Amino acid sequence: MSRPLPPLNALRAFEAAARLGSLSRAAAELHVTHGAVSRHVRTLEESLGQPLFAREGRGLALTAAGLRLRDAAGDAFAGLQSIWAGLRERGPAALVLGCPGSLLARWVIPRLERLASDLPDLKLHLSAQESGFDEALTGLDAALLLGEAPWSAGWQVHALAPERIGPVLSPRHARFDALRAAPAVALLDKPLLHTASRPQAWPRWLATQGLDPSTLRPGTGFDHLTYLLEAAAAGLGVAIAPQELVQADLDSGRLVAPWGFVASGGEWALCTRRGDADPRVAALADWLRRELRG
Repeated sequence: MSRPLPPLNALRAFEAAARLGSLSRAAAELHVTHGAVSRHVRTLEESLGQPLFAREGRGLALTAAGLRLRDAAGDAFAGLQSIWAGLRERGPAALVLGCPGSLLARWVIPRLERLASDLPDLKLHLSAQESGFDEALTGLDAALLLGEAPWSAGWQVHALAPERIGPVLSPRHARFDALRAAPAVALLDKPLLHTASRPQAWPRWLATQGLDPSTLRPGTGFDHLTYLLEAAAAGLGVAIAPQELVQADLDSGRLVAPWGFVASGGEWALCTRRGDADPRVAALADWLRRELRG
């Protein structure tokens, strides 16, 4: 039987605002913006069809419904907090690290044995994230990302290395011999494989080659980089990807990068909530920098 619950992020924001009597103080406690808390409260009110707060001068007052929900939510979160603290006392908790699935599969997992050897005291729980990361990094201690500024205002960002991108194709491509010897301009009349998550990758690379990005011909698009690279490896077209995520394919000859790689303007970053000072994150960031340099 279904057990409908209110949106938990919204409920957390409401509970903090109700307990503290202020949207601003709730935002500071949760390391999100005032607007984010306001939107969460509005989401709950729209779901209920009635207000939870009534404004009194410059402050907030709870309605009858708000009082009932505050008490229930407060008891529930207090109980969870107590149980969580007890569980953590039984031993060092794993650092929950989120990252996009393609990055997890193609770069992190192949290095886990070395990570365990170099940082034996670090316990990791890896979480593949395909729907993006919210400002509170809900459910995570840190996130490993490939992206570019501006980052979320609620994050502390440990810059690791600049991102480098370039086109890759397979020896199975029907025009492999001709293409690998051709200048970059030869790609303009070819359908180019791309991902919805990085629509700027091809235009940015073409611009570095002195070519007009408006003349490119987008080919098949994919939701995830993993599928994009499998299509390229099958000879279905030319893809564009971060160098680090295709290096193993280049080393094996499964893919080739005839035009090399250039800085994309993006970077590898390890992100945590602003104000967190977990020493494990600093150690992990240092290890990741060494790996990316190597």
